[in-house]
Order: sequence, then C-alpha cells, then structure tokens
Amino acid sequence: MPRQISYQWRLRELMAARGMFTVAELMPHLTERGITLSSSQVHRLISGTPERLSLPVLATLCDILDCTPADLIATSAQNLPARRAAGEEAPINPAARRPTRVRLTPEG
Repeated sequence: MPRQISYQWRLRELMAARGMFTVAELMPHLTERGITLSSSQVHRLISGTPERLSLPVLATLCDILDCTPADLIATSAQNLPARRAAGEEAPINPAARRPTRVRLTPEG
C-alpha cells in the first residue's frame, strides 16, 4: 500500500523556545561552529522549509539548540487509498453511460 510522507520544519519554533527570534541572533552561533552562511541563507532556513540540508548544518543546529534531528524535523506518514490495477474495471454507473437526446428546433 502506498504511503504519503510529510514533514514539518520546526527551527523557528525551537529558536523561539530558547529566546532566539532573529537571523542576527543565530548567525554568530553558526559562525563560531564553522558554518559560513549568508544572512539570506540563514533567513531562508528559519522562515522556510528546506528541501535539502547538509548534515554539518543539521548537526550544528542541533548543537546550538541542544536538540535532536527528530526535534527539528517532525515527520508523519499515512496510507494512501489503493489505485485500481490496469485492466481492472471500475463500477459502472448506467446513468453516466446513457446519451441524452438532442432536440433540433427549426430556425425562425
């Protein structure tokens, strides 16, 4: 059965719990641990949900916030409804198959 996986990036929430609310407050912590990112990159990390993240950055964020990757990335999964197999017939709705009669009217 197919499953849909989703995740929630919780960096902003964890920063707020530790009294950090801006890019400027996070940047020095990253720099002192050897992570060099521009302020716009850090802003995107905080305000958005990254599609890709390097392991050194993830490990550094965990060290700064004293958390685990599971705290930063909340995941969930759910089963999707099964799709019909090729060649398997769908239930037939007779009303949907009946054509409607066309009425012709004289021009006038």
